Amino acid sequence: MKTIGILGGMSWESSADYYAALNQGVKQQLGGLHSAKICMLSVDFAEIEQLQHAGDWSRLAEILARQAVAVERGGADFLLIATNTMHKVAEDVQTAINIPLLHIADVTAEKLIADGVKRIGLLGTRFTMAEEFYKGRLSEKFGLDVLVPDNTQQDEIHRIIYEELCQGEVYEASRKIYLQIIDDLFTRGAEGVILGCTEIAMLVKPEHTSIPLYDTTALHARGAVKFALAE
Repeated sequence: MKTIGILGGMSWESSADYYAALNQGVKQQLGGLHSAKICMLSVDFAEIEQLQHAGDWSRLAEILARQAVAVERGGADFLLIATNTMHKVAEDVQTAINIPLLHIADVTAEKLIADGVKRIGLLGTRFTMAEEFYKGRLSEKFGLDVLVPDNTQQDEIHRIIYEELCQGEVYEASRKIYLQIIDDLFTRGAEGVILGCTEIAMLVKPEHTSIPLYDTTALHARGAVKFALAE
């Protein structure tokens, strides 16, 4: 079994879900008392969030690259960045290490393709929805047609992520807002919706809507378990 490296803490709420999903996945595959081999480094999200909103991505790249090197030195055989947004600096992180980085957008796209999905809605932070590092990868590398909410909806999605979900707070009123946005994307032709922020699955679950949801936390963890157990 390979050791899974994780850059976590962005936020710790979703990193806890990663930890559980990885261990549950290994146990399901191997049974008994088996659990995942994990080397995790968890950052202080307050520092990360401030730099995100200040637009200092070069500094963020330096921080994550340095932490990734530490995870590699800790014995990791490959790396997960346990957040969608910080894949904006994924190339910088991969350049800094000698182990492979399992990209969250790639494992998500592979599932979409397996399901025959061609047009997909995307929810996430404003950075993920508005910029090309994520949706551009989905379209250019995998040929997917990616729909995002309008600017007003993006502002509300972003606010709820940072002010509520990253604080561990889940409100029914916010769930209704997200479900309405999901319905709007479906009306525009989306065949499903990517929960492209690792905290969103805390708020919106499959039982809340008939529209297919693609939980990136679960898909990333599933891909990591498969990679860790591969010969």
